[in-house]
Amino acid sequence: MRFGKNKGEGVDLEMSDKKMTPQEYNKMAQRAVPPSPILKDCLSAFAVGGAICCLGQLVTDIMLRLNFSENTSKSVASITLVALAAILTALGLFAKIAKYAGAGTLVPITGFSNSIVSPAIEFKSEGQVFGIGANMFKIAGPVLVFGISASVLYGIIYWMFSMR
Repeated sequence: MRFGKNKGEGVDLEMSDKKMTPQEYNKMAQRAVPPSPILKDCLSAFAVGGAICCLGQLVTDIMLRLNFSENTSKSVASITLVALAAILTALGLFAKIAKYAGAGTLVPITGFSNSIVSPAIEFKSEGQVFGIGANMFKIAGPVLVFGISASVLYGIIYWMFSMR
């Protein structure tokens, strides 16, 4: 059996009882996967990730110029990035940007927002509670659990050492 997009291309897979070694499998997999343009991928991830961070800094600077405190300015910047990523996800644009930028869109706050909104949108046809509510934390849930657990543990350790 031959797998490939065009005639004459692809990988031959023989259906036999012969077991494939890991080395043979790796060779077959390398022939089946097109080469990735690593430099282009890195540059686009850097550019988009940098643009997201610059947008956050711009919002912070605008809020500071409007005489808001530094904490308030940073909070507004975070909220703006989360909301923007959620809106772009809902409009189907975040996935297009992510396809171009790859890991550049995984700037923690926007990637986290996307990971919550995506499943919610996917399951909205199942209703508000059992669709959106039950599925929106499928991807982000473990991150929340481990993040909160780690912060509690670090807080306890900090508290214990500060009692001296």
